[in-house]
Amino acid sequence: MGLTVLELEVANPAEPQGTEKVEFLIDSGAAYSVVPTPILQRLAIKPLTEETFRLGDGSNVVRKKGAALFKRGERVGGADVIFGEDGDSNLLGALTLGALGLSLDPLRRELKPLPMILAGWSPDAARARRGSPDPAERPTVGLLRPVGTPSVAGTSQL
Repeated sequence: MGLTVLELEVANPAEPQGTEKVEFLIDSGAAYSVVPTPILQRLAIKPLTEETFRLGDGSNVVRKKGAALFKRGERVGGADVIFGEDGDSNLLGALTLGALGLSLDPLRRELKPLPMILAGWSPDAARARRGSPDPAERPTVGLLRPVGTPSVAGTSQL
């Protein structure tokens, strides 16, 4: 199996014009991206917290975590970033891939655009876009209503 690497620009969200190019090993099994601490320091990215990570051998390590901008061509996304230490690989994790609107095809080892879908569809928002009346004013036979929703004559609560 081949390794997939990708060069991205990394920036401080407060100063997105100043960037550093970093070559990453794409690791879609990792949540976070890892960037060497000296690069993050040059970009004036400050740690916000510390996280404990379990390594493949079962041991734990503590690393600082901050936030960075990642750029690839016209794609720009913000994501958490781990301050890498000596011996850490430059990893591009799933959260950064998602922030860039990309996913890794694990069979072809190629980056693909993610379909950009807004989650959290609600019937009320859909009705509002269509100009439908308030759900309390329409019969809802066979539909579930939230507890406490007024009943309309001729409807049933399942």
